[in-house]
Amino acid sequence: MNSADIPHHIVIEGPIGVGKTSLARRLAEDYEGELLLEGAEENPFLERFYKNPRHAALPTQLFFLFQRAQQMQALRQNDLFAPVRVADFLLEKDRLFAQLNLDDDELRLYEQVYASLTLDAPRPDLVIYLQAPVEVLLDRVRKRGRAFERFIESNYLQRLVEAYTRFFHYYSDSPLLIVNAAEIDLVNNTGDYQRLLERLGQVRSGRHYFNPGSFAF
Repeated sequence: MNSADIPHHIVIEGPIGVGKTSLARRLAEDYEGELLLEGAEENPFLERFYKNPRHAALPTQLFFLFQRAQQMQALRQNDLFAPVRVADFLLEKDRLFAQLNLDDDELRLYEQVYASLTLDAPRPDLVIYLQAPVEVLLDRVRKRGRAFERFIESNYLQRLVEAYTRFFHYYSDSPLLIVNAAEIDLVNNTGDYQRLLERLGQVRSGRHYFNPGSFAF
């Protein structure tokens, strides 16, 4: 891809296990850009949440919220120094998870805390939304073997997939490329990855699709 075609700020999104972080790492390396990761493994409440969501949902969500606030502050300070930035999360995903995981009282408290923070996220030049069925996600989660993810259940992933589908159905803040990631390997398969890069170079505005597998969205 010509350097002029590379978006300055790329965000990879999608449900747990779909391959966001792996793709973000490869793009950042190839573009010699700054890599901004969600850092889920830094959250000390996450394993407790997957074991018992009702008992640990609020501290899990608040930890991520404060983490986002720090990351957004760092982004504003470093904005002039990164020719390309690749992130594996949208700031808006924090609310998506809060609405999915918190009860009404917890969500009200979360919204109060959210409103008190300065969360001025830069608008991405491109959002890549990776999709895959629940059975594929669950298989990938189990294969990567993270200790804090071993309690994730398929019904939770199903609810998460549905939440992401609703969110991106209405998303229009940035150019969006929706990728069917179920049957491709964007990290280890050079052909799959190069075809994605070619598609990225064609996205300037609006909503686009990349579906190299055998079934359509």
